[in-house]
Amino acid sequence: MSASADSPPTAPLRGAVVGLGMMGRHHARILQTSGVTTFAGAVDPEGDRHGAVTDPEKVFPTIRLLLEHGRPDLAIVAVPTEEHLAAALELVAAGVHVLVEKPLAETPELARQLIDAVRAAGVHGAVGHVERCNPALIELRRRTLGGQLGQVFHVATERLGPFPARIRDVGVVKDLATHDLDLVGWLGGGGVVTLSAQTQHRMNRPHEDLVNVVGRLEGGTTFTTMVDWLSPTKVRQTRVLGEKGMLVADTLTADLTFYANGEVTSEWDSMRSLRGVSEGDVTRYALSRREPLLVELEGFVALVRGEDDPQVVTLEEGLAAVDLADAVLRSAQSQETVHVLPRRGIPPTPATGGSDAAGDAAGVAR
Repeated sequence: MSASADSPPTAPLRGAVVGLGMMGRHHARILQTSGVTTFAGAVDPEGDRHGAVTDPEKVFPTIRLLLEHGRPDLAIVAVPTEEHLAAALELVAAGVHVLVEKPLAETPELARQLIDAVRAAGVHGAVGHVERCNPALIELRRRTLGGQLGQVFHVATERLGPFPARIRDVGVVKDLATHDLDLVGWLGGGGVVTLSAQTQHRMNRPHEDLVNVVGRLEGGTTFTTMVDWLSPTKVRQTRVLGEKGMLVADTLTADLTFYANGEVTSEWDSMRSLRGVSEGDVTRYALSRREPLLVELEGFVALVRGEDDPQVVTLEEGLAAVDLADAVLRSAQSQETVHVLPRRGIPPTPATGGSDAAGDAAGVAR
């Protein structure tokens, strides 16, 4: 509901970031420059090593000191995954709304503890699956769900590149593949029901550095996900194949291209009953490009303000991605297909309401 002309303008919410590493420094920039929030401060025990904060007096070594300086309305948790739960618990206990970077937690059990704490505190929570804010993927999903491809056959994602030195606590499955495990159901229109995975360890680390996943969604759509830290170049591509053609998104450049099916004709009588496809028209769409982290922040602010249909990834969807990552690792270890029970009807956190996408990619591995 819009405010009347006589209503005073709504004051910007005060936002903070916990963690000033690779992701946190970008969140700090957005919080300071977007105009969506006023900047309450940043927390990092190592200080502002990337020079992300313009006012050094707003950098604190602990969450406790940030809160003593003045409790923010919301905070983005961008510390290493193993520290998500502790940081979120301290913030929500003080009444701060939290946007937790993906993955929500190291394990499904810890993710559920985090969700329970948010519910008990009566604050809003969401998860930073920022790929859902990429303009190419937003448009790809709109066109797919709108029927441009007809029946969807397959969703394929590739997320390849060199090893990021910032990662120390998880492998490629939980750090990067959680993006794709969330996206395949969100784009394919149904929860994951089965998956089978293979991993490799090539860098003498305790965690995997390559994973290949194949699986099936509700309704019969299949999917493949390839993720590694071994490729000498960055690749970020998502393809959705359907009966009328294929949509291809490059999320590095935010480009979206449609490859339409051409028709195969034959004068050979015995082959006329066989149908196939050939290359048809190719269309590259002109998209309005906005920074995904800014779009993500706007959605979370809308959630905190109680606006209708805020575009956020719910905590339950974040838990689903962690569940699926756990299933991938168990499949790789056992060399067996894992069956997944899609989540249905999970009550949202009381303060958060829910999104119409809740459960799209959700699953509980069994």
